[in-house]
Amino acid sequence: MSDTDENPKHTNHNSKNHNSKRTDHSDNSSHSDNSAVKSEASTKDHHSKRASFKEMMGYAKPHRWAFAGIFFCSLLGISADLLQPYLVKIAIDDHLAVGQTSTLFLVKLAAVFLGLAVISFIFTYIQNNLLQHVGQSIVSRIRKDLFRHISKMSMSFFDRFHIGSLVTNVSSDTETISSFFTQVLLSLIRDGMMLVLIIFFMFQLDPMLASYSLIILPVIAVVAALFRRRLRSAYQNARTRLSRLIAFTAENLSGMFLIQAFHQEDEQKKRFKEQNALHLEANITQARSNVIFNRTFDILGNAALVMMVWLGGRAVLGESLQVGVLYAFISYIRQFFQPINQITMQWNTFQSTTVSMDRIWNILNTRPEVHDPSPDQASPLESQHVMGQIDFNDVSFGYKADRPIIQHMNLHLYPGEMVGIVGTTGAGKSTLISLLNRFYDVNQGNIQIDGTDIRHIPQAALHRIVGLIQQEPFLFSGTIIDNVRMFREDITREQAIEACRFVGADGMISRLPQGYDTRLSERGSGLSAGERQLISFARIVVFQPRILILDEATANLDSHTEQLVQHALESVSQGRTTIVIAHRLSTVMHADRILVMEQGSIVEEGSHQELVASQGVYADLYQHAREAGQQPSKSG
Repeated sequence: MSDTDENPKHTNHNSKNHNSKRTDHSDNSSHSDNSAVKSEASTKDHHSKRASFKEMMGYAKPHRWAFAGIFFCSLLGISADLLQPYLVKIAIDDHLAVGQTSTLFLVKLAAVFLGLAVISFIFTYIQNNLLQHVGQSIVSRIRKDLFRHISKMSMSFFDRFHIGSLVTNVSSDTETISSFFTQVLLSLIRDGMMLVLIIFFMFQLDPMLASYSLIILPVIAVVAALFRRRLRSAYQNARTRLSRLIAFTAENLSGMFLIQAFHQEDEQKKRFKEQNALHLEANITQARSNVIFNRTFDILGNAALVMMVWLGGRAVLGESLQVGVLYAFISYIRQFFQPINQITMQWNTFQSTTVSMDRIWNILNTRPEVHDPSPDQASPLESQHVMGQIDFNDVSFGYKADRPIIQHMNLHLYPGEMVGIVGTTGAGKSTLISLLNRFYDVNQGNIQIDGTDIRHIPQAALHRIVGLIQQEPFLFSGTIIDNVRMFREDITREQAIEACRFVGADGMISRLPQGYDTRLSERGSGLSAGERQLISFARIVVFQPRILILDEATANLDSHTEQLVQHALESVSQGRTTIVIAHRLSTVMHADRILVMEQGSIVEEGSHQELVASQGVYADLYQHAREAGQQPSKSG
């Protein structure tokens, strides 16, 4: 909106003033209430995360057979790996120990080992590919649903959510969820299964020795619990400082013009160095925590290995345990700590996943405040049959209930009429237009087009009827032709070129290197403000709305470019009901009717000559404009 005063502000609504003096009883009561509130908030947060996790896991249901295949491949691949020490045990105890050392036996043993290695490779390869396919498919669907949902939200949604946070939701949060399906889930399946099978093989070899081996599990659990909080804190701190560094960099890149204009390069480099140092410190702390955690597990593993060698060695010397069994036990103990370590290391990723899932679920669970009518209430109003009569009937609206911007407005615009709206910033001009586009719904009264309440017109149909050109026209990355026809293939190239000729943009486009196939950068930064505006006019001609709105469309243009845009406006507005919100009065001087707004109300109405002659608010605005040299002199 151009009227910045009208945008809703999000402030702290804690309006209750608490007395500074309280009795002990009231203090205790307050602490009890605070504890209850915190407990309730914690419970809600827990339920919210559970609900979001359940919602996100619902995306995995269509792939349940693929997950069954992943489980089956993991089972075969891990079994092939873990059978190898068991085969060595058989070779040692059943053959080598009794003198059976024929060449044929060695060849068979080597062939079996090779077969197990091939089986492990094949099924691990299939498992990883299946998991990547499933994980990326799930995240792709989440990302698609999220983008589609955001695109359907009302403008009030974008007042509450910053664009940067939504970009993070679509990109970073979905990538975190991707990591869950491709890393955490793989670890839970593969490492969990490996741990179970190792314990199974150990008990098959010797139940007593296996029982001694499990004594270390409580110690592992305690170590993991102690390190978990430290690892989570280090991980979150590193991610937070990375986010701050990225935000600082983005802010400086977007404001590089000001930095250079005010010679702030050294100061900003100093601040960047500080942010970078904090990020480096956090990363080193995280790496140090990971190293300490991993080495602690290595120490525990070596301690368990020493214990097995001692106990097993004594049993072998006492001839109560075979050498092959001891070898297999040592091999399994070496592998025992690897899956535990991997599962524990995935805890941070899982924590990040739950946060990301909660964020995404909160967005997907948000319903638009402006919604389409039910089929039985929807109006069959078609764009080609619209005359362009607009009626604001007793309309009241405020972004907040206690701060109304428009109150009991009655306004009637007639088919084919050009109406200019002027007023100071915050008068309610852009709010009026937002209501007509149904970016927001009125609090009271109704807005009608040709006698039909716009709340009964589906939004897609309404936006075909009402065309909007804003102060800063938005152009997408793509060719000029794509931007004129908005990437719609049903609109031919010839139609788009004819629209550009109609508004006078053809000459400007023809001078570009590739003409209509010239690719524009983000927001059309390769074009001037006037050239971007002309393309937006051509877009309106292509889509042929019956009602045309220009919201401060000439505010940032020089006089020469404004004349081009003014000519385009005259061409485009023919046969359409046109509303022009203007900062420059020269844009609306030739309108059929001019409305002057103040504090959400229409205070004056009439033609340019009538308003100048009335010596009211418009006459003052006109006089100030003449003194500022904004427009040529014209008598009233």
